[in-house]
Amino acid sequence: MEGLSALQHVEKTMENGGTVLVLDTGAVVGPPAQAMLAALHSRSIGGIKSHLEVLNKRGPAGFMKTYFVEYGHKSIGDLGSLTIFIEGVSMLAAKAIQDSRLYNGQEASTRYIDFSQQPFIDPVNMKATQTLLEKQRTFYLEGLEVLKPFLAEKFPLTVEGKERAHQKALEARAFDIMRAFLPAGASTNLAWHGPIRVLGDRLPELRNHPLEEVRSIAKTLHEALYAAFPESFPEPGKIYEDTEAYVGSYMRDSYYYDNPGLPTFKAPVCGIDIENIPPEVRKILSTRPNGKTELPKWLEELGQIQYEFLLDFGSFRDVQRHRAVIQRMPLLTTGHGFEPWYFDQMPEELAEQARAYLKKLEGSLEDLAVSPEVLQYFIPMGYRCANRITGGLPALVYLVELRAQTTVHSTLRIRAQQMGEYLGLTFGETLALFYDNSEDQFDIRRGEQDIIVKEQ
Repeated sequence: MEGLSALQHVEKTMENGGTVLVLDTGAVVGPPAQAMLAALHSRSIGGIKSHLEVLNKRGPAGFMKTYFVEYGHKSIGDLGSLTIFIEGVSMLAAKAIQDSRLYNGQEASTRYIDFSQQPFIDPVNMKATQTLLEKQRTFYLEGLEVLKPFLAEKFPLTVEGKERAHQKALEARAFDIMRAFLPAGASTNLAWHGPIRVLGDRLPELRNHPLEEVRSIAKTLHEALYAAFPESFPEPGKIYEDTEAYVGSYMRDSYYYDNPGLPTFKAPVCGIDIENIPPEVRKILSTRPNGKTELPKWLEELGQIQYEFLLDFGSFRDVQRHRAVIQRMPLLTTGHGFEPWYFDQMPEELAEQARAYLKKLEGSLEDLAVSPEVLQYFIPMGYRCANRITGGLPALVYLVELRAQTTVHSTLRIRAQQMGEYLGLTFGETLALFYDNSEDQFDIRRGEQDIIVKEQ
C-alpha cells in the first residue's frame, strides 16, 4: 500500500531484545485529537465543526497535556484509542499484560508458532537453565513427530472433500497436546488496543510486577507511549511515591494466587439468593432462547458465583480471555501435578517417556536456587495451577456455553462442563442453559479455525 513507508511508528527495544511498537495509523485526526474533539463536544453545543476549527488552530497537544495529564480529567483519555505491538516476551509476561478486564487484544497461538526456532526467555541465563530449556524444546519437537502419524491413524478422515480441514485439525490437536511440554518462558507476541486512559492506568501495576521482565516491558512501554504521544502520557520517571509504594506492596505480596491442596474441582460458592429471585427476573432467566443469545448485563446484580479448580497453565491462557469475570493470576508450580489428559492422548510408549522425562525435569527444577516466581519460566505449561474465577450469571453462562463446545481444548472444556453442571443443578428450570456436555471427541472444525491470508 502506498504511503505505509512514510508512517512514523515509535519502536523501542527492551533489555531482553523484545520490542514495543506504537502504531502510527497515518490518521489526520489521531488519538489525542479524537479525545480533544470529544471532550470539547461534551462541554459545548456549538457543534463538531466548530470544534474542528479549534483543533485546526490549536492542535491537541496543549489540551491533552493540560486537561488529561495535569488536571487528571481521566474520562478524556477514554475518547482516543491506540494500538501497540509487543514482541519477543514470555507467555508469563503476556498473561501479565492481559491481566485486566479492560484489555483488548490478541496473542499468538501456540499452534502457529515454529518452536524449533522460537526463543525461550531465560531470566537466570546460566548454562544449566539454557540446557534445561533446550531439552524441553527437543522433547516437544520429537513428540510432535510421533504424535502426527498416531493421530492420523486414530482419527481417519470420515467426511469426503474435507481433506485440508482434516489435516489441519490433526495438526492442531498435535500442537495442543505437545504445547503442554513447552516452558511458560517460551516467547510470544501480542497486540494491545485500548483507550489512552486504560494504557496509562496499567503502567503502575506493570512496573511493580514481581517479574523483572514485566517491569522492563513497562519501562519500555512508557517510553514508547511518551515518545509517540507526549501530550497524553506523563514523562517517564514522574510518579507519585505514595501510590507507587502502595501498588508495589500489593503486587509484591498478593499478586500471584495459589491454593495448595486444592481439589480438581472444588464445590462452588454461590452468592445468589435463588429463592428470592423476582418473578420478572425468573422469566428473563428461564425464557432465554438457544443460539448465542446473551443474558442482559444488569443481571450481574443478582450476585456472584466463585469457582476454584485445577487447570493446566496452557488452558488458563485460553480462559483468561474472558474479561467479564474476575480471575486471579495463578502461580505456576509443579505442586498440583501434570494434567493427566495429555498422557491419555499419546501412544503408550510416548506417554511412558513423557512421565519419565517430567520426573527428571522436576528434579532439575528443584536444584534451581530461584524464587517461585522466576521458576515459572522453566515449568512446562501442562502443569496444573489453582484457578479462581468469580462472576455473575451473564458472564458465567457465556463462558460455560462457549468453552464447552467440542472445538475448545479438552482440558478447559471439561472444566466448563463442570461449571455448567453446577449451574444446571443449582438453578434448575430457573435458568435456560445450553451447553454441550458430550464426551471428548475429535472435531474437524478445529482445522477451520484459522486466519488465512489469500494470495493476490
